[in-house]
Amino acid sequence: MKDHGRSSPAARRVTLMDVARDAGVSRATASLVLRDSPLVADATRERVLASMKGLGYIYNRTAASLRTRESRTVGLLLTDITNPFFSQMTVSGEAFLEDAEYGVLLSNTSDRLARQERMLQTMQEYGVDGVLLCPVTGTSLKSIEQLQRWGLPFVLIVRYLFDIDVDYVGANNVLGAEMAVEHLVQLGHRRIALVGGPATSSARRDRLQGYRNMLERSSIPEDGTLLVTSPGSRDGGHRAIRKLLAVDDPPTAALCYNDVVAFGVMLGAQAAGRVPGEDFAVVGFDDIDEAALWRPALTTVSIEPRQIGIEAARLLLERIADPAGSPRRVVLKPNLIVRDSCCEVAV
Repeated sequence: MKDHGRSSPAARRVTLMDVARDAGVSRATASLVLRDSPLVADATRERVLASMKGLGYIYNRTAASLRTRESRTVGLLLTDITNPFFSQMTVSGEAFLEDAEYGVLLSNTSDRLARQERMLQTMQEYGVDGVLLCPVTGTSLKSIEQLQRWGLPFVLIVRYLFDIDVDYVGANNVLGAEMAVEHLVQLGHRRIALVGGPATSSARRDRLQGYRNMLERSSIPEDGTLLVTSPGSRDGGHRAIRKLLAVDDPPTAALCYNDVVAFGVMLGAQAAGRVPGEDFAVVGFDDIDEAALWRPALTTVSIEPRQIGIEAARLLLERIADPAGSPRRVVLKPNLIVRDSCCEVAV
């Protein structure tokens, strides 16, 4: 191996041609190594990689993007990256994209429309090849039409919009809520609260529909005072259940917008003198890893965040390859995971 020497900080950038000369190959061969081509012999590949490392070669993705008109990056915009559901979804989706040699630019919109618009503009300016978007509360048709005018492939995840047919990956929230309420009804509950989530979220609307479907099938009249929106956080769940348990005819059970809200509900119920799993029933939504470790372990509707991440990444790559294809909806079937946070209605 040659003595590469070490250049000063002011030295010029190492080029692929420098690598090729150092390794004793053509520039074309060095380029094939960068693209992990099977046409390059193993010994040659190792020699080129050693030269890259020794010379401190850094791949110029911007220049490559100008040549190919592909950045090999996608944007991922989430409403609340602190929610473990989104973290688990991100890890699996990012791994799938990495296997396809795509990088990910991640942004947390904090469920704020103005921030979402700024981040989408930034993604466009950076030349991403596509976007995975969990739309914030208040996202309108106008926002989606802007993406379409840009010619930017995108897939909506977890939440969808009611007035436009575009690519979407999520779970069957109606069925999930039906399964949860049916479980509570079988335990004898008739005063079942639906707690948390923004009123305009497609996920909450679908879960509300499933909740109503099962109440009707069970001949249980709906009580609007038991339908409470809140931020999708522990604090939101805690505040909501404290108010609900203070009324004259309080609920005996709660179906929560997500597992994080359910954790807050259980803490709030305990603060109000109730014991989840013994005299108050709680069901979450998502089945994040923490749900099984909580005490009592949380009964929840599993909507497989990791699988949503994989399917969303897969669909986005398909849309990048075929921008004119018909929109697709990938809706995953939920499962009810019964643990210890539910109980029969207290007599």
